[in-house]
Amino acid sequence: MANMGSPIKNRAHEPANYGTQQPTEGSTMDKAKDAASSVADQARNVASNVANQAGQVASTMKEKSEDALSSVACGMQSLAGTIRENAPREGMLGNASSSVARTLESGGKYLKEEGFKGIGEDMTDMIRRNPIPALLLGIGVGFLLARATRS
Repeated sequence: MANMGSPIKNRAHEPANYGTQQPTEGSTMDKAKDAASSVADQARNVASNVANQAGQVASTMKEKSEDALSSVACGMQSLAGTIRENAPREGMLGNASSSVARTLESGGKYLKEEGFKGIGEDMTDMIRRNPIPALLLGIGVGFLLARATRS
């Protein structure tokens, strides 16, 4: 009978393992690391593709918004010309129509020359010079929007 306390085991009762190799802990870990690395590479590729597509969409949207702004500017200048042609030239109505035409023309010129970047810079400067009125205006607009969207 085999001594149970003996450090040497009786291997006569264990099945033979000829030609087959059991996976070791190291090879399983290597496979898991390889799989994780592959997934990470795929995720990086997908993220890169998404970033590229987002950049292209942003560029296209910027171009379209600049085109729309330019179109609005041309429309304002055209309307100024139409007002000058068709409005009376004398009297109080003539002065008002001339003033409106000048304002439309200068606004269209401003939009064409400055674009969104210039508008943003000018708004930032105006808010810096007048912070309290800008804050009150923002609160007022927020209040009106909240009232308009409330059911």
